[in-house]
Amino acid sequence: MVGTLKIDRGIPSDLDRVPGVARGHEEAGYDGCWTGEINHDPFLPLLLAAEHTSTIEVGTSIAVAFARNPMTIASTAWDLQAYSRGRFLLGLGTQIRPHIEKRFGMPWSRPVSRMAEFVAALREIWRCWRTGDRLRFEGEFYTHTLMTPMFTPEPSGQPDPKVFIAAVGDAMTEMTGGVADGLLVHAFTTRRYLDEVTMPALKLGLDRAGRVRTGFEVSSPVFVVTGRDEGEMAAAAAAYRKQIAFYASTPAYRGVLDLHGWGELQPELRRLSLDGAWDAMANLVDDDMLGAFAVVAPIDRVATALSQRCAGVIDRVLPGFAGGTPEPVIAAVLEDVRAKMTD
Repeated sequence: MVGTLKIDRGIPSDLDRVPGVARGHEEAGYDGCWTGEINHDPFLPLLLAAEHTSTIEVGTSIAVAFARNPMTIASTAWDLQAYSRGRFLLGLGTQIRPHIEKRFGMPWSRPVSRMAEFVAALREIWRCWRTGDRLRFEGEFYTHTLMTPMFTPEPSGQPDPKVFIAAVGDAMTEMTGGVADGLLVHAFTTRRYLDEVTMPALKLGLDRAGRVRTGFEVSSPVFVVTGRDEGEMAAAAAAYRKQIAFYASTPAYRGVLDLHGWGELQPELRRLSLDGAWDAMANLVDDDMLGAFAVVAPIDRVATALSQRCAGVIDRVLPGFAGGTPEPVIAAVLEDVRAKMTD
């Protein structure tokens, strides 16, 4: 889409905090608020966020699709879309094979094809509920052919939820361009990777499906290393070196490192992670690598740097500031970003 940049914030998994945080984000003028799925359910906080706000969009970034099935996701998304009066964004991700099979006890195979079919099944279920037509979805991975009036939810009066898919590799990204309403870029992404891998793959998917970029949103988290003095900058840098090293140890993300010539770091970081040597891992993330994965600038220049990272590619950004950064400082920076992107 690439127009006015939308600026989003996160929603905590602590349900007691959600109403106040969500109201605060809306009052501050943010466009959306997102939950992730780590050690809590990603949908429950959004019900509270929707209840205590009226304009801000609420979404999952991400909910693990393969831990569930299209019918259960379709039902939850339908209800959240109705309750929020059309503000719900359904962000889905695959997770990785060990988690799907060993943590969730669910099947894993051909994730790109499975995710494409998952989204197709969602849309068919919603169509059935919206029109009253017979449900008939028979795919390779999912079959949904039974829907009686008793199990059909009431009309929501809202459009179907927008579906975002998280993607890193070019195959998943291309598929996303063909079937989804938006792309959730992984935090372990550089601007170069966006320009040379992600966006060409997305365009290919859009083109093959006969779709256009208009109306399709690219959403990206961005690590922000900033501070009011050298001490705060150093603390933020140390925190994100650990985060970047953790992601870089994952074999699935090696392609991002390979593009920059850092691929040989991945097996070494993997070895250190198995030993629990987190500090040693962070020490392998030098300044060049930190600057590729994060926006690094003092407070008075960070808005310009973040704007440059997003320009021409990212439609909505979820900036990640290190813990301890005062909320008024964050708000001032993001207001400056918004002003720069609308000039």
